[in-house]
Amino acid sequence: MIVMVAVQGIIGLALTAMAPILPAYLRQLGVTTPRGIELWSGALMSVNFLLAALVSPIWGMLGDRFGRKAMVLRSTVAICLFTALMGFANHVWQLVALRGAMGLFSGFSAAAIALMASQAPDHRLGYALSWLNSGQLAGALLGPVAAGAAAGFLPNERYVFHGAAVLIGLAALLVALLIRESWVRPSATQKKGFFRGFGSSGALAALFVVLLLGQAAVRTVQPVVALFVEQLAPGEHVALLAGLAFSITGIADLLAAPFLGRRSDQLGYRRVLLVSLLGVALMTLPQSFAQNYRWFLAERFGVGLFLGGILPSAYALIGRLSDPAQRGVVYGLTSSASLLGNFLGPLLGGAVAATAGLRMVFPVTATLLLINWLWVWRSVPEVVDRSPPQDVDEGTRPDR
Repeated sequence: MIVMVAVQGIIGLALTAMAPILPAYLRQLGVTTPRGIELWSGALMSVNFLLAALVSPIWGMLGDRFGRKAMVLRSTVAICLFTALMGFANHVWQLVALRGAMGLFSGFSAAAIALMASQAPDHRLGYALSWLNSGQLAGALLGPVAAGAAAGFLPNERYVFHGAAVLIGLAALLVALLIRESWVRPSATQKKGFFRGFGSSGALAALFVVLLLGQAAVRTVQPVVALFVEQLAPGEHVALLAGLAFSITGIADLLAAPFLGRRSDQLGYRRVLLVSLLGVALMTLPQSFAQNYRWFLAERFGVGLFLGGILPSAYALIGRLSDPAQRGVVYGLTSSASLLGNFLGPLLGGAVAATAGLRMVFPVTATLLLINWLWVWRSVPEVVDRSPPQDVDEGTRPDR
């Protein structure tokens, strides 16, 4: 778990480092109008998620067959390669194509979640997945700040991509050398009956929608935060201030996620999921009325306090409702929903900003979160089992 948290942090750093430098990099590639930057920012944040959503179930099935570690390693190498190539782009279309290729060949999120869920005991799924989420958040915290600070000293934004690729290469080495895995191959009967069973499971189908709506809502603000900061605090240090606005949410999320994960194992995943969705919605709406950078930063911190409970609780519910031998393909399918949300969110945010203004993005996001809250309340059951397994040896008891 420690190694995977570190690897998740490195990948999170690499994937979020692009956000604060994107407006300047797009101008370097020939996009100069404010509307063009808004639209291209949304497209670049979305295209890799769309393509990853299409292939994620395939990578999940291969993970069940050949092991989840192999899929984590494959996706890490792919992210390293395409991140390095993005630093050599000479046209915005090349940047879009490379982001799309990253989506097709990475699939890191589903592989990492499946690996962690297959190794953790069922009654500690919320706790284990919350730490995996914390690793990603730590990277999301460091990535924008490091990229924003580096942009002020480096002669060209391209070096940010090259540095991120070096770090991802280190993550690939950690996976290859330090990760050990055991997994159960699905039988022929399980393989044939999986998709029919998934479709007939109302709970898993409902969680598919939950992840799609939840990720779409979270990602809508991503392409506009840097532009909003430019309005609230114009000056020479916009890239650094934008990086802080991204990272402050990660700080709060990093602080709250382990607590929320532990409480979800005790109180129930559905309850924590409901509280988290409502909290993020109520903290997102006031951002539309922020008149200065400090208030906006405080509101972004409030969002992070609840954000850490959404994905771990949803994925823990999915793990408890699925066969351990099929968790690769299960998380592949549900990861597709999450990735579709990641695709639709930035695209929607960029479109709303371009047509109705930056401030309108926040009410739209809050509305999506409230719709998601209603869907969870009506459609998702609770799965609670507070007792640890009784058939384990004393020397290997999970709570020792």
